[in-house]
Amino acid sequence: MSEYQNLLTEEAGGVLTVQLNRPKANAFDRVMVEELLAVLKHAASDAGIRCLVLTGAGRVFSAGQDVGIIAERLGEISFREHLERTFNRVILRMRQLEKPIVGAINGAAAGAGLGIALATDIRLAAESARFVFGFTGIGLAADSGTSLNLPLLIGMARAAEMAFTNAPVSADQALAFGLVNRVVPDPELPAAAAELAASLAGGPTRALGLTKRAFNRAVLENLERTLDYEAYLQDIAGKTEDHKEGVSAFVEKRRSRFRGV
Repeated sequence: MSEYQNLLTEEAGGVLTVQLNRPKANAFDRVMVEELLAVLKHAASDAGIRCLVLTGAGRVFSAGQDVGIIAERLGEISFREHLERTFNRVILRMRQLEKPIVGAINGAAAGAGLGIALATDIRLAAESARFVFGFTGIGLAADSGTSLNLPLLIGMARAAEMAFTNAPVSADQALAFGLVNRVVPDPELPAAAAELAASLAGGPTRALGLTKRAFNRAVLENLERTLDYEAYLQDIAGKTEDHKEGVSAFVEKRRSRFRGV
């Protein structure tokens, strides 16, 4: 296991398994972002690492950005600068890594956690997994590549329903929508992800990496521009009264009273 503060890593047989490990919901702070970026950089440069597994420690994949940190600086944050320093870099590095990334989604994936899950190449979900857009729940817009990857995977109408209602999508619904590749019982998820990753690591990983590059060019060529535009829009959303209300309601554990301003 690793010495990271908010990640657990283990390497065996050419597979690097990375667990997001920041209790209680594996929500990101700046340290966790930098650690994940460092792991992805290491994976890119180490020829011995042929495949990654990305999962969450405990019962949650990731709740995304730590809303408590936002609450402490409510009205002061430049969301554009924040995203340029954090999740935009993570999503780009994941997609630019020319090695397979298996997402083992072991619980809720929400907000930026959803964006990170969607940036993996193949997603296995535990039966308890659920997928939540999250951003609109606190008066924010799409970021972390969700405005591109979510409609791409499940279609515009379903993506709009997820985003506008903020309703959780179950593992079985996600499978039917094409959001995940497979659903397995919770206790079997680590073994299923390890088996798939071992198979990929034993494959022609140079060819797999080049195929991933081709997929990026064919369908995600606008990813970097999309992330930049998301950051621009998020800066607007972050200055609204609805965002302040959404964060306050989240912290106070009450229903939000949005007014569209």
